[in-house]
Amino acid sequence: MQPYELFIGLRYTRAKRRNHFISFISLISMLGMALGVLALIVVLSVMNGFQKEIRARMLGASPHLEVVADGGRINEWQPVLEQVAKHPQVAAAAPYVAGQGMLSFGQSVQGVMVRGIDPARESSITDLASKFKLGSLDQLHAGEFGIVLGSDLARTLGVRINEKVMLIAPQGAITPAGMMPRLKQFRVVGIFEIGMAPYDNSLALIHLGDAQKLFQLDSAVTGISTKLRNLDRAPLTAAELQRQLPSELYANDWTHQNSNYFRAVQMEKKMMFIILSLIVAVAAFNIVSTLVMAVTDKQADIAILRTLGASPRSIMKIFIVQGVVIGLVGTLLGSIGGILLALNLNVVVPFIEHLFGVQFLAKDVYYISELPSDLRYPEVMLVAGLSFLISLLATLYPSYRASKTQPAEALRYE
Repeated sequence: MQPYELFIGLRYTRAKRRNHFISFISLISMLGMALGVLALIVVLSVMNGFQKEIRARMLGASPHLEVVADGGRINEWQPVLEQVAKHPQVAAAAPYVAGQGMLSFGQSVQGVMVRGIDPARESSITDLASKFKLGSLDQLHAGEFGIVLGSDLARTLGVRINEKVMLIAPQGAITPAGMMPRLKQFRVVGIFEIGMAPYDNSLALIHLGDAQKLFQLDSAVTGISTKLRNLDRAPLTAAELQRQLPSELYANDWTHQNSNYFRAVQMEKKMMFIILSLIVAVAAFNIVSTLVMAVTDKQADIAILRTLGASPRSIMKIFIVQGVVIGLVGTLLGSIGGILLALNLNVVVPFIEHLFGVQFLAKDVYYISELPSDLRYPEVMLVAGLSFLISLLATLYPSYRASKTQPAEALRYE
């Protein structure tokens, strides 16, 4: 590109035009581009943060991989535990018992997911030991029938530490009056809070031995839970274990257990990207209209340049420069604003919530109650590059139209 083409294009961008409406449309185009880029960066960062936070909390309260059996019962589980623990990707393994039940305290009744664990091994499988508000996992002892509840579950029942609750299990005995469920009184020895409603609302932990008695499993367990060294290799590890285990056992990893949720988040992220890209597209249409009006306004200047020997390609380059400057400035402003906002979202959102007295994420509706953000610079580069490409494409038609201007026609009425 020759220096004069760049010089004239930049001068047209900076110069005070006779038609102030064109300047206004240029400003709107620039701000529209900036707003679109900012919104894309912030929304993608929030979606990334949401996915990362949910994944961390899910895997902090649940095993990375589980081995279960047909019928939900593994009788000879010790050899299975040893075989699973030998896998190079398995950092720790432990037996567990899972079942459903109902907790009763006073006039309150609540359905719960009961999980029988070995407290000595559980801290190596999940992060539950670090999530306690009151008590600890160490207070679960076989035969003492202690129970640990989620914070929201304890609050719903109105129960406090060291108080006793009635746990009702569906497995029972047949009597002349019909099937009678099993009832057992448990003492609350701990309350945890993970920060995710599904766990805090409905999870109750008891000792493995107490769970075996409650659900009439004798010495059997429901499954083997594991913690993996590399989360991303979970599907491959599950497939390798599946080939080694007996046919009645199944290896189920965390990606399969939560596949619907993570697939929905990924789809939502893609749709939000497409929808918010329309803001950039609208700004690009504004660039087209700005350049079309600029070409009309500069008919005489174009004719003079053509008379002085400028080629149609040079005229086209002049207006491409003008449009690219608008798109480039808008993209840079949006990228800088989006990065700053994404990095400080944990400050901005609470301020807006406090200012207007609203809460964007209710804890009883969403998995988490805070708006997370995970800024990924490759995505910022992708958004900025895409926005700049759209703005560049938007300059082609008006610039081509300017290059077709005939000097004689343009100067006829001057």
